[in-house]
Amino acid sequence: MRVGVGGASGFIGKHLCAALRARGDEVVETSLRDPADAAAKASGCEAFVNLAGETLGQRWNDRVKAEILSSRTQPPRRFFDALEKLEPRPRVYISASAVGYYGASETATFTESDPPGNDFLARVCVEWERTAQAGKELGMRVACVRSGLVLSRDGGALQRLLPIFKSGGGGRVGSGRQWYSWIHIADAVGIYMLAIDGIEGAINATAPNPVRNAEFSDTLARALGRPSALPAPAFAIKLMLGEGATIVLDGQRVLPARAQSEGYAFRFADLSAALANLLA
Repeated sequence: MRVGVGGASGFIGKHLCAALRARGDEVVETSLRDPADAAAKASGCEAFVNLAGETLGQRWNDRVKAEILSSRTQPPRRFFDALEKLEPRPRVYISASAVGYYGASETATFTESDPPGNDFLARVCVEWERTAQAGKELGMRVACVRSGLVLSRDGGALQRLLPIFKSGGGGRVGSGRQWYSWIHIADAVGIYMLAIDGIEGAINATAPNPVRNAEFSDTLARALGRPSALPAPAFAIKLMLGEGATIVLDGQRVLPARAQSEGYAFRFADLSAALANLLA
């Protein structure tokens, strides 16, 4: 299969491209910074995966929030406009999304059948996925991968946490009660490949056993042989990230119901095993 990947140089993109090539697929690396060029490269591909989007891990202000939304909606719209004029087109369009779709909760459990939340990140995810549906008008099967906290040594939250926890300065964040719906990078890539091969609609990219932040922190510290006795108070996180603190202070318990019903076998369903593999 010939697969175009927008955002191929990013954290997940690098791993996905490597996995696709390892199974014998041809990969066409693109960037949505130039939607017309991405469309031209997508023409002739059987599938196209869009992973592009402004990073959430920064201090939010009105300008940053506008960029978070526009980076997930405007380039894909221009991509579809350009692709409409081209033949042949991909048969499959896969869009990244996030578990922020469901909104934050300390008590609820979410699967793909649940409705969206109503906070900023939920509204972004709704627009992100709505934009992806334009692919249907061009005859494509469309799937949206709602990723949780993707764990890897070479990117994402774990890469930023490792120096802190290795120094013995790690601990729970805020109350520690917020849910972390995590997933090992190998399984995140595996679910993207499942979506490429046959999924339509939404699919959660989370491990079957989400944990609260306090348990996540204790498990990471234990894996490193370090204490986890220095909590980060909520006010300090809010001073650093402003409204963007919601990405670490709030969470949601999200289960991979769709992936499991499709028979996906998780390589790392347990956090301890996932961290042991990543830190080996």
